[in-house]
Amino acid sequence: MSITAIIIAKNEEEMIANCIEGLRWCDEVLVIDNGSIDTTSNIAEKLGARVISFSSQDFSKVRNEGLKRSKTNWIFYVDADERVTPDLAREIMVNVETGSGEAFKLKRQNICYGSHLVNGGWDKDFVTRVFKKESFKEWSGKIHESANFVGKEIVLKQPLIHLTHRSTKDNLYKSAEWTEIEAELLYKSGVKPVTLITLIRKGLMEFIRRAFLKKGNKDGMVGYVEALVQAMNRVMVYIQVWELQQKPSLKNRYEKIEREVARQWTKQKDI
Repeated sequence: MSITAIIIAKNEEEMIANCIEGLRWCDEVLVIDNGSIDTTSNIAEKLGARVISFSSQDFSKVRNEGLKRSKTNWIFYVDADERVTPDLAREIMVNVETGSGEAFKLKRQNICYGSHLVNGGWDKDFVTRVFKKESFKEWSGKIHESANFVGKEIVLKQPLIHLTHRSTKDNLYKSAEWTEIEAELLYKSGVKPVTLITLIRKGLMEFIRRAFLKKGNKDGMVGYVEALVQAMNRVMVYIQVWELQQKPSLKNRYEKIEREVARQWTKQKDI
């Protein structure tokens, strides 16, 4: 049996090297570079990975490109900010060799702001990432993509380490990308007009859900901070929905102002 590790990466020059180093046990490491403008691709190639450039805002398309490019019996999807421990690698290899299932689900151990969060919803973060290639069909969903496969799925015991939310700056960059996509999907679904009450309600309810209903407060200050971050993300999504709902569009409004300024300059003769 052979296995390819497929890393989805965009501007991950700080994270890609250690991710690859934890995948040396795989037969091949394939990096799908989703439009990086930093040195991600160069670092990956120097470390022996095969790099494919494929840019799309549709995360499923990016993952499916990795499926098409892989050449082994098994595939293992990893994000650049995730880390595989020796114990997890051994558990994957044993289950691949024994044919215990066609897909393996992993529990992610989320490290946010340097702390392992065990509440606030993070304790139920499971991802299905290892597949027998002949049993795997495709990924679907533009954001928060899901795997479509046939056969038995088993849950592994060893966690996948997720080094996420490493700083507020890092959060904002990633939020700016995925909240835009989610807002577009909501807008196309015909969501009701966004009001000030909508924004307050969405943010407040997300904070309450994370900090208290899901007991994020038990993680201390970092739990409250993370609940606030998630609440702000919900508000950002709905602010962008509000933008899309504007008639005329914001783009057209700015274009009108630009034309008006240009018109004034065409009339001005004495400057």
